[in-house]
Amino acid sequence: METKEAFRIAVQSLWANKLRSVLTLLGVVIGVASVIAVVTLVNGANVYVATKINHQGADVFTISQSPAFTTSYKEYLKNQKRKIISLDEYRAIQAECSLCVQVGALQSTTGSVKYGNDSNTGTQIRGYTALMPEMQNLNIVEGRGYTQADEDHAAHVAIIGADIEENLLKLEDPIGKEIRVDGVPYTVIGLGEKQGKTLGQSQDNWVGVPLTAYQKAYGTAKTLTIYAKAPSGAQAMQDASDQARLLMRGIRHDRAGEDDSFSLETSSALAGLLGQVTKNIGAVAIAIAAISLVVGGVVIMNIMLVSVTERTREIGVRKALGAKRGDVLVQFLMESSILSLVGGVFGVALGVGGALGVAAVVDFPATVALWSIFAGLVVALSVGLFFGVYPARKAADLDPIVALRSEF
Repeated sequence: METKEAFRIAVQSLWANKLRSVLTLLGVVIGVASVIAVVTLVNGANVYVATKINHQGADVFTISQSPAFTTSYKEYLKNQKRKIISLDEYRAIQAECSLCVQVGALQSTTGSVKYGNDSNTGTQIRGYTALMPEMQNLNIVEGRGYTQADEDHAAHVAIIGADIEENLLKLEDPIGKEIRVDGVPYTVIGLGEKQGKTLGQSQDNWVGVPLTAYQKAYGTAKTLTIYAKAPSGAQAMQDASDQARLLMRGIRHDRAGEDDSFSLETSSALAGLLGQVTKNIGAVAIAIAAISLVVGGVVIMNIMLVSVTERTREIGVRKALGAKRGDVLVQFLMESSILSLVGGVFGVALGVGGALGVAAVVDFPATVALWSIFAGLVVALSVGLFFGVYPARKAADLDPIVALRSEF
């Protein structure tokens, strides 16, 4: 039997039982859709993390009271008992880290901003040293950034995010306008580039002021984060971070053999950690989705066994007319393969559409990987072939005389 003929007969058989065929597809559709959606979202998260790390700079490392991510609540509590990172420690690193190209510091809280009779709440208030906007690649689209004089004199000047301009200043020229940040007046000197939303959270609802002015308003009881930029190259990053670690241990009088009383993290290490987290989440989700594919395969095998039973007499007639064992085998494998492949196509469409829909609703990054689409289709086809072998062999092994006597 030619492949074209086997395909035509398989399609006719499946079309004759449309409802049953559609219901049989569901397991494969759900399984493939789940895998594609998970891969799309995880891939988007990885691209987002890489973009953020690259935006900050691969040659930047941070010194903070606790790491950006902790793996246990016990570890979190332990880190919170550490001494805070102080402004004096930042200045010591700035002065003594000879291998660091630039050193900056950041402190932040949440507050309200007012302009005229309008106010904006839930705004991130950032205390910046003079070099921090540059180190974070924060582009100033209007006005200017900070100067060392602004930092030294705790000047009441501010750089604002796009949300502040749109919601409070009503798209007026922001430069020179006076805003009140938690009641303290600041003159706007710069406007940051619009960054959009991430996970539904605006990245433009912020105001940056000199760190010295920030600490006058909010005090020095909270920790800050030190940012240091190393020369290009992995070895230069290692040397600079090692020097900064030794300086911090000396400043804090950490004893030899004891753990650091602070956290030093490089961009590459943070990216690797986040990548490992998303990879593990994706692996678990794909393993769960694989169960749907197995269930879908079992359903296909069950339906094909029913089909063999129903068409026993037809198989007998075909064999009596000269059909070979291989012809019958190919025919039933073709049916199970078409079922699973069609399910795979719908699953890919549903998975991509679902992932992009979720991304649009909650502003979660999603990136469609072409390899995942091909992998989904190959897996679907493989499921159909694997679970279709037993029914196909059973049909091919039927004795034509016994089959012709069948009542079906």
